[in-house]
Amino acid sequence: MAAALPDVTGEEVNVWEALREDVQVELEQSQRELREIDMLLEQSQVEVNKLTQRNQTITMHLQQVQSQLDDMPKADIRVAYDAALDATQRLVVMRSQVEKLQSDKEHLDRVIDLLKKIKGALEGGIEAEEDGFGSAEMMIQAQEAERQRLSRQMHDGPAQQLSNFILQTEIAMRLFDVDQDKARSELSNLKGAASTAFQQVRDFIFDLRPMMLDDLGLVPTMKRYVDAFREKTGMDVNSVITGKERRLESYLEVMVFRAVQELLRNAHMHSQATQIKVQIDLSENTIRATVEDNGKGFNPDIITEGPGLGIKLIKERVEMLGGIFELDSGVGQGARISFTVPAEDA
Repeated sequence: MAAALPDVTGEEVNVWEALREDVQVELEQSQRELREIDMLLEQSQVEVNKLTQRNQTITMHLQQVQSQLDDMPKADIRVAYDAALDATQRLVVMRSQVEKLQSDKEHLDRVIDLLKKIKGALEGGIEAEEDGFGSAEMMIQAQEAERQRLSRQMHDGPAQQLSNFILQTEIAMRLFDVDQDKARSELSNLKGAASTAFQQVRDFIFDLRPMMLDDLGLVPTMKRYVDAFREKTGMDVNSVITGKERRLESYLEVMVFRAVQELLRNAHMHSQATQIKVQIDLSENTIRATVEDNGKGFNPDIITEGPGLGIKLIKERVEMLGGIFELDSGVGQGARISFTVPAEDA
C-alpha cells in the first residue's frame, strides 16, 4: 500500500502535481530521443559494416599494387592509394559517429532510469520535505549536466583526435613506400596533434579533480586554476587572495573551489565580460569568496528562482554549511557574487 502524502496546502499540492507533469514530459521526450538514437545507431552500424568490407577489399587491392610498383604507372598507383585513404577516412569518421551515438544512448539510459525513479517516488508519495527533495534533484541534474559536458568535450576533443591519429598513421605507413619526405611530414603533424590531445586530457583531469587540491590545498590550486583559465580564455582575470594561507577541511576546500570554478565558467560563457576579478579572504573563522565581472549582468530573481542550476546549487550548498550567499547584479551592470562560510582548519 502506498504511503500517504504529508499534510500540504492546496498550493503545495499544485507544486507536486506540476512536478509530476514536468517529470512525465521530460521522460517522454527522453524516450523519444532514445528511439531516434537507436535508429541512427542501427543505420550507422550497418554503414560501418559495409565500409569495413570495402576497406578490406581495397587493402587487398593495395597489396597487389605494392607487389607491382616497378611495373605499374604512377597514376594508377596514386589512384589506388587515394582510394585506400578515402576508404580509411570514411571508416574512421563512421566509427567515431557510432561511438558518439553510443555515448548519447548511455547518457539517455541513465537519465530515463533517474526520471522513472523520481516519477515512482512522486506517485508513491515519499514523505520528504519539498526543499530537501528540490536540493537532491538540483544536485542530480547538476551532476548529469557536468557529465554530459565532459562527455561531449572528450568526444569532440581527444576522442576525435585519436581517430585522426589512426588515419594519419595509415597515411604515413603507406607514404613511406612512395614519398618518404611526405611520410616524415605526416609523422611530424601526428606528434603535434598528440601533444595537443595530451594537454586536453590533462585539462579534463584537472577539471574533474585537481590532484594538487588534495596535495597542496585551496590557495595554490585556485591560483593555478585562475592562471590556466586566463590562458585558455584570453580574458583579463585577476585573483587576490588575502588572510592566513592554511589547509582547510577537505570538503570545504572542494566546495569553495567548485563554486569559484562554476562562477568563472558562467562569467565566461554567459556574461560577455572582458574583466573578471576573483577575491578570496581567509580570516580566522571564515572564508569569503567573491567573483565579480563587468559583463551584461542579469536579473537576480531569474537566476535564483529560474531553471538554472549553477548559482542555485552554490547558494544551496553555502546555506547548508551555515554560510551567507550574496548576489548583486542588474541588467547592464555586471555581476558580483559572494559567499561566506565558516572555515575549519584541517
